[in-house]
Amino acid sequence: VLKGEIKSLKKEDKTHFMLRGFAQFGLDAATDNVNFNMTSFNPILLWRQGDRFLFESELEMEYMSNQFSLNLGYANASYVITKGLTVKVGKILIPFGTFGEKFHPSWVNRFSSAPLGIGHDGMLPMADIGVEIRGGLQLGKSKLSYALYCVNGPRIKDGTEEPTEAGMLSFENATDNNNNKAVGARIGFLPFANSSLEIGASTYYAMPGSVKSPFESDPLNKDLNYKDVTAMLTAFDLSYIKIITPLKSIIDIKGQYNLSNISKATYLNPLDTMRYTFTNNSTSYYVQLAVRPALLDNAILKNCELVGRYSVYNTPKGSLWASSQSQIEVGLNYWFTWRTVLKMSYQ
Repeated sequence: VLKGEIKSLKKEDKTHFMLRGFAQFGLDAATDNVNFNMTSFNPILLWRQGDRFLFESELEMEYMSNQFSLNLGYANASYVITKGLTVKVGKILIPFGTFGEKFHPSWVNRFSSAPLGIGHDGMLPMADIGVEIRGGLQLGKSKLSYALYCVNGPRIKDGTEEPTEAGMLSFENATDNNNNKAVGARIGFLPFANSSLEIGASTYYAMPGSVKSPFESDPLNKDLNYKDVTAMLTAFDLSYIKIITPLKSIIDIKGQYNLSNISKATYLNPLDTMRYTFTNNSTSYYVQLAVRPALLDNAILKNCELVGRYSVYNTPKGSLWASSQSQIEVGLNYWFTWRTVLKMSYQ
């Protein structure tokens, strides 16, 4: 009887393991230098236990500028409570906008770089450790997706280690520097039955300062403290995919607008030991268009894709990292398969 029960349980076992991921290799040609670069391999491990439990993780292995780096992109466990409700714990990709969570992999991103202000050195959170609740609702022919999360949150750079970056937020921290946690949410609305259009709004709130002053050992500046500094980030994103029958093409439009508001604080310039302050607001946005004549009969042209992107990144005036940048990038992609692409772009 026992052997029969064990055999029955084995038949119902739904444990699955999958190894996926992506790799890239590139060439950068500037006016004064030409380099093979961007050599990276990102294996993604997926393990499913039954119908409700899923574990996923991504390792980021990269070799650039004669240096090898190994990072953990994300590692989390998900439990499906109902069809429209999932709980996730661990290191998660932050659902702030769509680029960081959905479009950052090199074979998904239509360009070889991220838009200005987005990425590991940008103004937005990419990944953090915490808990997330997400799901979706059917609203007639429309759909609504949602995500709520609580994570360790960012730290504010006080200028003691990187003087020219005082007032910036540092997002990817293994541990928190205070008792506060960052909380955020994203809501996405898909009005059409075919889900061709999605409009999203995101918000993120944190208190990034440490309770202790970073200048406690300095009797002249130990009154400087950032424990009450607050950070409020908002984003609006759009995704639209449409078949243009007369052109036998598919157009793909993406865009995201980001705003970062950090409360005023006083910083110390170590170069002249003078105090200064500024309105700590940053903005960035990008819009991009991809056109692929996928419905043509020509076996070569149907795999070509024209892409263009415009992005802007403005950092606070009066800060030591103040800048106003804009970037135009155009390119031609060739898809050998649905997951293998050669990108050629001019920036």
